[in-house]
Amino acid sequence: MTHLNLTADQVLTTTRAVRKRLDFERALDFATVRECLDIAVQAPLGSLGHMWHFILVDDAAKKRALAELYKRSWALYIDQPWSIFNLHKHDRDMAPVAERAGESAKYLVEHMHRAPWLMIPVLSGRYEGAEHAVVAAVYGTIMPAVWSFMLAARERGLGTCWTSGHLMFEQEAADVLGIPHADFTQVAMIPIAHTQGTQFKAAPRKNLDAFIHRNGW
Repeated sequence: MTHLNLTADQVLTTTRAVRKRLDFERALDFATVRECLDIAVQAPLGSLGHMWHFILVDDAAKKRALAELYKRSWALYIDQPWSIFNLHKHDRDMAPVAERAGESAKYLVEHMHRAPWLMIPVLSGRYEGAEHAVVAAVYGTIMPAVWSFMLAARERGLGTCWTSGHLMFEQEAADVLGIPHADFTQVAMIPIAHTQGTQFKAAPRKNLDAFIHRNGW
């Protein structure tokens, strides 16, 4: 099993949303994915405890069905004012970054079904209409674990990408996977694959000083 032996800082600063560099031709065994999950569930837990499930999909027909839902969501997403194509178009610094990310995302739309594995993180319960504090708490039980999974994957030469477009059709995805939709909430869909090359670097970001607030807004 490959280990890149990266430092903690290297893992944290070079774990990218990988799309175009996912290696769709190389097989990925379940044991490696399972090892990443073993690490992931050591992430800090809130008081709500173990509310998570992780659905790992390598069945070709189910991957294609989920990918088709993702493609349908993309057609609805691209014209939204908050889409990556529109959100930063007037920002001189971020517009080129957003354009590259948008083209990368478009590539994944066309190739999602080719990923060796898709992971659907799932929360117990439904939260439509719940108070903000409740929603924050329940997502706080699963998002650290998923991020830990992505970091563990990076250390093993794997690439991942958090996507959520298919949630526009969550009921249909639940039907594909046999999830009791009335009792469980899907959180994301994450393709998992070896990467083409293992060298990744820190991404361009805006000046941090513009976002730091000390002792108040």
